Amino acid sequence: MIRQASLTEITFVATLAQELWPENTVASLEAEMRESLKNSDTAFFLYYADNQAVAFAHVQLRHDYVEGTDSSPVGYLEGIYVQEALRKQGIAGQLLTACQTWAKQQGCTEFASDCELTNDESLRFHLSHGFIEANRIICFTKKL
Repeated sequence: MIRQASLTEITFVATLAQELWPENTVASLEAEMRESLKNSDTAFFLYYADNQAVAFAHVQLRHDYVEGTDSSPVGYLEGIYVQEALRKQGIAGQLLTACQTWAKQQGCTEFASDCELTNDESLRFHLSHGFIEANRIICFTKKL
């Protein structure tokens, strides 16, 4: 079962998100997510199996330029995660559909996402769900 996460479910989302982004703490992710939910341009979806949250997706409207798109706002898949034992069962695809439906309801005509250059699993997921690669970039930083 998929449902849009309410503010009371943000701890579940943050716990799953920490598995995806282990360099963060659950507390920091939860605080960031609570803040982002104050804005109607963000939604989180949870997938429940046996009354347990086992997967999530984060979608957002991006009003700035999104690589390869022509419109604004653009629905943007910020993150998607399924616990390892439940992968390859179509859960991520169902979450993606929920995110895309939400973006359409917000008036979007385009949807986008990204992944790390080395994340072959994510690349395969995106391509298998109709995404077309728009560009590859390498980002640089420098301390001043």
